[in-house]
Amino acid sequence: MHYSIDAATAAGFRTKSLPAILTFVVVFALAASAFAAPGEAASGPARDVDRVAVVRNDDSPISCAVANDYSRRRGVANVVAVHCPDSATDAERETIPSDDYRKAIEEPLRKYLAAHPGIDFIVLTKGVPIRIQGAPGRGAEGHTPSLDSYLAALDYRTHADSITVHLKDHDFTGIAWANRFWDSHERFSHAKFGGYLVTRLDGYKQADAIALTTRSLQADKQAMAGSILLDTCPSFGYADIKHQPAPQLQKPAVGKRGTEIGELSYDQYNADMQRAAERLKARGLAVELDLDDKFIGDRKNLMGYISWGSNDSHFDDKAYHTLRFAPGSLCETAVSTSARTFLPTEGGQSLIADLISQGATGAKGYTDEPLLQAIASPTILFDRYTHGWTLAESYYAASRFVGWEDVVIGDPLCRGYPEKKAEDGK
Repeated sequence: MHYSIDAATAAGFRTKSLPAILTFVVVFALAASAFAAPGEAASGPARDVDRVAVVRNDDSPISCAVANDYSRRRGVANVVAVHCPDSATDAERETIPSDDYRKAIEEPLRKYLAAHPGIDFIVLTKGVPIRIQGAPGRGAEGHTPSLDSYLAALDYRTHADSITVHLKDHDFTGIAWANRFWDSHERFSHAKFGGYLVTRLDGYKQADAIALTTRSLQADKQAMAGSILLDTCPSFGYADIKHQPAPQLQKPAVGKRGTEIGELSYDQYNADMQRAAERLKARGLAVELDLDDKFIGDRKNLMGYISWGSNDSHFDDKAYHTLRFAPGSLCETAVSTSARTFLPTEGGQSLIADLISQGATGAKGYTDEPLLQAIASPTILFDRYTHGWTLAESYYAASRFVGWEDVVIGDPLCRGYPEKKAEDGK
């Protein structure tokens, strides 16, 4: 909005006292700010907050609370209201049929994205379902991809270089897209890579979901602190770290449109942790690489955490629940169903919801069996993150597939480390 002062008003300034003039200036400034866009005072040519769209389920009080809190505190103006089953109230509602998903979530979101071409990040909130039942053409057996990863692959079909991946291991089968942002050294944009970086603000309780934003904002204001714990499982052996991380595809795509791969050998994930530790230590960062059988617990102020979770041969549930984290921390566990629910439950494999309740700022998990190569590469994840990339960019650069079972938890804009020049991250 433009403002002008006529000649009579300007002449009046010359006859007024200094206090009166200062009063006018203050009032004028306040009036101008009233017409500014939300967060405009801190705006720049390409504000990250303007690249974010928040999805709020208006049929879920918790989703509304989490979405509104995040939008207010982050200064995000792009909010997409949808109406769907409230997954914060019942585990059965965490899964939504494909047709209902398309009508209730994908269609209104696509319409909004078409009108806002600058969006790169999508934030889902507790109360939005986590998986799609019967999704056409993607996901594990029965076509049940995570809702988050399915959204991350929006428009992949329109890209000529998108590769379909057929994952097969014994009786297990599934279909995903090869992530076009995998192992990128260039920062993400939808225009460049297609798809979107989708994260979620979720946890056992509304307070856990809101705490993710609090920790992200704390990380923005304070220097990095704490170490990164990489807890290997010696029972699985160790591959050659020189060949880590393992490639995205185990063999070339057929005609660049499709390829079939089996499961990654377990010794390679151990080696990926070793490679990550080697690179981080070389840069002087605090890292604890555990090569012993004991499952590590009793750690505080962690900035990063990788383990096999309940798949570790010596998993200790008590130790897992003693881990505590610093603001800005990222976690990943090689557990098939670590994001199968965000509601209190008993039994089954270890859950990332516990890590969130224990102070983690970001975590990655899986709604259903993803096979090991879907787990984020420790080497890439912490290389990008410790060079100042955002939480979303770091997790997605380290993840081989989209349209699959992945769920990334946290504020996509979170940064736990100072931003470096792009070439430093190579």
